[in-house]
Amino acid sequence: MTRLCDMARVLRSKNSGPFEVTLDILLPDEASYLRVLHSGLLTKENVAALYHVPESWICTLATMDAAYGIKITMLRSISSGTVGDRDVYGAQQIAPLMNLMIP
Repeated sequence: MTRLCDMARVLRSKNSGPFEVTLDILLPDEASYLRVLHSGLLTKENVAALYHVPESWICTLATMDAAYGIKITMLRSISSGTVGDRDVYGAQQIAPLMNLMIP
């Protein structure tokens, strides 16, 4: 078992407009990419559970085979810049995925 943050070349999050955040996972090679995909852990249901949000908030879970990448877009609980928002740029939202253990 390996933590996703130890496998990925890039793990990042950023705003996708004021009401959504995008999580990007870029793996270094095809073997790592396929290992993550075949683990079955990156589903809308599992991502929603990790982030403690309804599954309906996961707008997109897309794979990009040529880039060995996975993109997840989900709704923000508080829109960017609104009173109470602690991450205006959405740059700190990758943390729940970092310690996901990949078999």
